[in-house]
Amino acid sequence: MILMRAPASELPIELDKVSVLARGNPILSDLSLAISPGAPTVLIGPNGSGKTTLLRVLMGLVRPASGRLLRGGHEGVNPARCSIVFQRPAMLRRSAAGNIRYALAAAGIPRSLRSARCVELLALVGLSGLAGQPARRLSGGEQQRLALARALAKYPVVLFLDEPTASLDPAATKGVEDVIRDVSEHGIKVVMATHDLGEARRLAGEIVLLHRGGVVEAGDAISFFMAPRTDAAKKFLSGELLI
Repeated sequence: MILMRAPASELPIELDKVSVLARGNPILSDLSLAISPGAPTVLIGPNGSGKTTLLRVLMGLVRPASGRLLRGGHEGVNPARCSIVFQRPAMLRRSAAGNIRYALAAAGIPRSLRSARCVELLALVGLSGLAGQPARRLSGGEQQRLALARALAKYPVVLFLDEPTASLDPAATKGVEDVIRDVSEHGIKVVMATHDLGEARRLAGEIVLLHRGGVVEAGDAISFFMAPRTDAAKKFLSGELLI
């Protein structure tokens, strides 16, 4: 199989009153949140609300100044089976297939399995016909799908995505979103940040609205969009600025 279902022991990821500072200024403030198995959790909010920092904390790339982070009910557990794709992923000076083979080697996949696995991953993201093309010459959407394939090399339990379709045209956006749906349907927990409310509506099972480094509202996506509970959420959905 291309993907593996996430073992329940790896989830939920729980944040308990987590704060993050940058040069003494709060980026996240006493933030509490639980990421559970299921459909994608989508982080939304105005620029500077803390979406990217929260993803980096969840991935283990940023250490909180205070608070606790638990994985599967345990504190201090390394995120060994989590992957992250950034808004502008760096492409290696190799072919599309070469980028994936590098990721497979880094993930410790046995050499005897890498060729078949590479073929599977290229097919998953719709890049089979571009396997030999230099990765840096691919279009923006193709590079983002290649980045998703690399991230899946180590059979992640959780896949973090930071604005994965930013600056992409509608056709490229659909290609990336199709991969995200496929990944989620195979049991991998997707946690993504987006500025695009349309994308959030299309993909989210759960919505987390952030503002000023805190959670304003979180819950079922359908309920959030149809009947937001807080004034801030109502304003954000109507297009008003959150100051």
